Amino acid sequence: MLRLSLLLILLSTVVSELCNPQDKKVLLQIKKDLNNPYLLASWDPNTDCCHWYTVKCDRKTHRINSLTIFSSVPETNFSAQIPPSVGLLPYLETLEFHKLPKLTGPLQPAIAKLTNLKFLRISWTNLSGPVPSFLARLTNLTFLDLSFNNLSGSIPGSLSQLPNLDALHLDRNHLTGSIPSSFGSFKSNPDIYLSHNNLSGPIPPSLGNLNLTVLDLSRNRLEGDASGLFGPNKTAQIVDLSRNQLSFDLSNVEFPASLTSLDLNHNKVYGKLPQGLTALDLQYLNVSYNRLCGQIPVGGKLQSFDVYSYFHNKCLCGSPLPSCT
Repeated sequence: MLRLSLLLILLSTVVSELCNPQDKKVLLQIKKDLNNPYLLASWDPNTDCCHWYTVKCDRKTHRINSLTIFSSVPETNFSAQIPPSVGLLPYLETLEFHKLPKLTGPLQPAIAKLTNLKFLRISWTNLSGPVPSFLARLTNLTFLDLSFNNLSGSIPGSLSQLPNLDALHLDRNHLTGSIPSSFGSFKSNPDIYLSHNNLSGPIPPSLGNLNLTVLDLSRNRLEGDASGLFGPNKTAQIVDLSRNQLSFDLSNVEFPASLTSLDLNHNKVYGKLPQGLTALDLQYLNVSYNRLCGQIPVGGKLQSFDVYSYFHNKCLCGSPLPSCT
């Protein structure tokens, strides 16, 4: 009777396990390659991997479709590189390594095998090396976040071949070179975040072809004319070009009605503030530390911002700055 009971329990365990055996084998290899961190303590080979922490299975096929490894603990026993075995989870749609300061090495080439990926975030790690061009093969990606790492080198222009991308985060790295002109050919008009790098040269005129919602190029060494990014028919809401070396006449720039945040501080922008700014529902504005002149237009939200939004210009005047004489 006891043997029968044990057999029934064993059978029920086998039948109830939803996890694909190959996926389970790969996950255990990933755990081993990551030096068996406490973070993955729930990855017990005697339990169903569909119930493991940081893992999700497809409800119908029960194949692993999400792996999100992250830590809120600054010091964790997680010292390794991204395991090549991640490329052996062919049904992954979400892959995330986040807030893992001891994760080092380059971006693993095996990731290129994950052609079903839609969401890829590897951020707040110590990953180094270039942004690899093989990412352009992941044509199902809608979200790519490689921010807050130690990536270096130039940005591969091939990223513009990602047809479904909604957001590109390459900010807070050590990237150099220019912004690829091919970025103007993005079909999906993704939000683009390239701030806090060492990018140089002019902003490609081709970027003016895009209808972006968010563009953040702040804290680089970009120069030249950025007026082509604006226009009455654009849909931009947030544009941050601050702390570069941009130099252009702002006087006749037309802004989209959708614009709610504009930051141009610490550049070499000259001319006058255009009257069209008064028609915008601005939530944030900063044009300080430039070479602007003339009276601040009266109306709209322009007088609701304090002096710090306007000061340190060549001869800008009028409320909230001292009156023009």
